[in-house]
This record gives sequence, C-alpha cells and structure tokens, in this order.
Amino acid sequence: MIENVLLVGVGGQGIILAADVLAWALVESGYDVKLSEIHGMSQRGGSVHTSVRFGEKVYSPLIERGEADHLVAFEQLEAVRWAPYARRSGRVIVADEKIKPLPVLLGVEKYPDDPVDLIAKSIGEVSFVPAVDLAEGAGNRRTANLVILGVLAGGLPVDKEVWRSVIERRVPTKSVEINLRAFELGYRWQPVPDKVL
Repeated sequence: MIENVLLVGVGGQGIILAADVLAWALVESGYDVKLSEIHGMSQRGGSVHTSVRFGEKVYSPLIERGEADHLVAFEQLEAVRWAPYARRSGRVIVADEKIKPLPVLLGVEKYPDDPVDLIAKSIGEVSFVPAVDLAEGAGNRRTANLVILGVLAGGLPVDKEVWRSVIERRVPTKSVEINLRAFELGYRWQPVPDKVL
C-alpha cells in the first residue's frame, strides 16, 4: 500500500527542508520513497508544493487530485488551493499562518475570511495548528515548519528516534536543538478537528 503526503505553502516557510527530513525518515524506516518538488518563484513568496509518496514499491512521485492521504499546509490560502488533492477521508493539517499573495496586497483579490471553513466544505475534517505560537515557544517562529512536521509525524509509521536522528543530520548544526524542540512541541500537540461536517 502506498501513502501520499502533499506539503504546500509559500517560499521561505521551510517546506523543502521539511520534505527532506520527511523523505529521509521514511527511507531510514525501510520504505521506498519518491519525492517531487515544485518551487518556481519560491524565494519571492510564490507557491511551493512537495509530493512525498512511500510504500513497499513506488513508481511515480506525482499525487493525483483526490489522492493525498495527508495534506499538510504551511499557509492557509495554500490549503484552500490544494484541498482538491486531499482524499475525502484524508488527514489535513493546516498551520495558522496567513501570508498574503501579491494580488491581495495590491487589492485585486481578497484573502478569504475563513480559509479553514472553505477547506472543510470539500474535505470534512481539518486540524488547525497554532504552529507560529508553538514555534515561538520553541524559541524561534521560523521553526514552524518543524512544528508542522512534528504534528504530521505523529500519524506516520516512523519511530520517533528516527525522526530525531534525521533532524540532527539534515538541519544546520547551529539550529539543531531549537528545531528538535519545535518538532517535539508539534509531535506532542493533540490535533482537535476545527471543522467537521
């Protein structure tokens, strides 16, 4: 059986690092893993999405619409954009962060009042994570990516020590401890669905 994880957000949120840690943790747990990254204008705040598929044997890195078992959104509007890719019965994790895209900043478009509600209409269950607050509790709001990864990790078949070992090797040496703290806060956080239809 293959599981599909789709990580989405905007440039600068650390999605590529989170996907890297995720992929290595799965490989070290004995899974065949395929990863695909799309991050065109990511350095300018553009959309970023990464697909990670794992199982006994995986032939393609691409996730089709309606096939993501885990949709992990690091930003709310990106969660809305990618909601059609989640399974109806899938697990959806959404960070509390809102980053306004250029059309919103220019006044051409409006940021949705309740993005989580829009997602719930198509999926049914959404866990809304106070990632920024938890990251600040770890010591730096920029570790929100590891908080979100920790929340995701709690529902994946990977031993916690494997996660810790991979984080120690994949993040910059000077920030290992703070990233481990952020991961731990996410791992211990108990998701409560915000919207259930």
